[in-house]
Amino acid sequence: MNDSGFKEPPKDKKKPKGGGPQFPFGGPKLPDLKPFGGWKFSIVYILVLVVGMSLFNYVFLNRVNPTIDFSEFKAKIAAGEIKRVEITDSYFTGYTSAAPRRAPAPQSPFRSSSASAGENVYRTVPIPIDDPDLIKLMDEKNIAYYAVSRQGSTILNIIFSWVLPIAFFFLIWRFVVKRLGNMGGNVLSVGQNRAVIVAEGDIITRFNDVAGVDEAKEELVEVVDFLKNPQKYTDIGGKIPKGVLLVGPPGTGKTLLARAVAGEAEVAFFRMSGADFVEMFVGVGAARVRDLFKQARDKAPCIIFIDELDAIGKSRINNIAGGNDEREQTLNQLLVEMDGFDATSGLIILAATNRPDVLDPALLRPGRFDRQVLVDRPDLKGREEILKIHSKAVKLSPQMDLTAVAKITSGFSGADLANIVNEAALLAVRAGRQMVLQKDFDEAIEKTVAGLQKKTRVLKPAERRLTAYHEAGHALVAAFTSNADPVQKISIIPRGFALGYTLQMPVEDRYTVTQSDLLGKIDILLGGRLAEEMISGEYSTGAANDLTKATDIARKMITDYGMSGRFRNVALTSRGSGMPERQEPMFQREYAESTQQYVDEEIARVVDQEYGKTKEILENRRDILDRVAAALLEKETLDEKEFKALLEPAALI
Repeated sequence: MNDSGFKEPPKDKKKPKGGGPQFPFGGPKLPDLKPFGGWKFSIVYILVLVVGMSLFNYVFLNRVNPTIDFSEFKAKIAAGEIKRVEITDSYFTGYTSAAPRRAPAPQSPFRSSSASAGENVYRTVPIPIDDPDLIKLMDEKNIAYYAVSRQGSTILNIIFSWVLPIAFFFLIWRFVVKRLGNMGGNVLSVGQNRAVIVAEGDIITRFNDVAGVDEAKEELVEVVDFLKNPQKYTDIGGKIPKGVLLVGPPGTGKTLLARAVAGEAEVAFFRMSGADFVEMFVGVGAARVRDLFKQARDKAPCIIFIDELDAIGKSRINNIAGGNDEREQTLNQLLVEMDGFDATSGLIILAATNRPDVLDPALLRPGRFDRQVLVDRPDLKGREEILKIHSKAVKLSPQMDLTAVAKITSGFSGADLANIVNEAALLAVRAGRQMVLQKDFDEAIEKTVAGLQKKTRVLKPAERRLTAYHEAGHALVAAFTSNADPVQKISIIPRGFALGYTLQMPVEDRYTVTQSDLLGKIDILLGGRLAEEMISGEYSTGAANDLTKATDIARKMITDYGMSGRFRNVALTSRGSGMPERQEPMFQREYAESTQQYVDEEIARVVDQEYGKTKEILENRRDILDRVAAALLEKETLDEKEFKALLEPAALI
């Protein structure tokens, strides 16, 4: 504000978009002249205008000019019907009225004749005829005749012969190129790689930002040290691995680890997905591989990171699509490029996949991907560190215990834990709190495991009672089964596709499972079906998912784990022999039909045997089952403490 009290307008530091002078106090606003947008639309409008006027000229105006034979034209002159004649290089045009007072002007390209309103026009066929008698005949009949320039036709011929076809094919070319790969205006860019190039020093990710994969970080320390101090390795004659393959389940941090390597080494980083190499044009993938490695050599030392390597690196052995498809050519070029650069050049390839079983053996041999680093799901300590990293920017309650959250999230990946932290923060905001509480994390975990809570779904009293006994049966069998995971929560509030759920969380990480543990899981799954039978005397469809899981466990015990009586210590299924395009390994039976019959009968026997054991557990504790079901009908949800309080009269195993 100046001394007179007038508030000065704010100064815009940005460069004005429009051309011409700028008016600071709201003067006349000039149009925004875009370099391509306006011109592009102007061309379209001009083409539409020219085509419209030309079609109007040729479709409508030519209809009033009937074409007659030359002999008939002479007969009409002799009969006195035609009063004046226009002569061009292609036509004789006759008019039934007298000649105009002034000389006719040169014909416009968008007018077919100089005819007056109400008169008839006759035109000869377009054949140049040199007939001297026609001039004598017109002189005898006192008919006015004159020549007319046809320059307009030449312009139209140029437009229709050159301009319009060129414009049409240009528009079609632009449309096809844009639809087939978004390649812009340069068709030669189809062979250029689409890697995201991050310059040296622009990557801020470091090893401190990656937790839960300490062993994998140790394996990659050598790669970082080589990129920083290559002389130390070359002096002793050592060579750094050309390629490092990061293997692990989805969401475990493989891409984040690759960025951390580039950030620690402070070198350029080329990131590209395996799917970006393959296009519908044959040879494009191989061209992009060549271009990627050419650019990487120019910027060495650097790191090339190929995410989802299995998109182009699938095995060629079982390729049912043929031996010369686009994916195979891309893989062959990648193999050649990885063999073609020196290990001392400072060019290192990192790749990530969650399906190493489908990769081509030539890709995994020493000299290409020399080292495979397993990036597995984090353990208890790793989960706690991951939660701390993701909750740095989240306002947590002082009573918040991340160790407790890490204990009940066994088997979760780093991406799952990051999602839980974010969901807990959103739940706190939804509740109107300024800090995230422990119950927000509990709700976020339940939402991730069981699905979204559906409080508006109203169950009938009979369905609600049956659901309560179903979940009470699961929880009661779990409480009286050895080595079973403790029950954290029981609820009959619908979540996802389930009408209720029993939440079990392991207190520690387990890497091996015994035969008794597997049978115990079958017992817990059958507890819900058995409780329904005890209370209603019949079965319902609510146990369909439980039966599927129990049957799968029994089948794996017999076919995969060698836990059957007849085929003890024998695996009856071979994996990886199916089509590599399948997301899961295809099971192929390599045994007789009689063995298949035995497998089916053994599955039924195991499930029936465990059903009898589960029935004995619930029948001997019917009073506890009724007590837990009644509490669920009253409160809808029971936590671990409330459930254990209902079990106090009984002696737990």
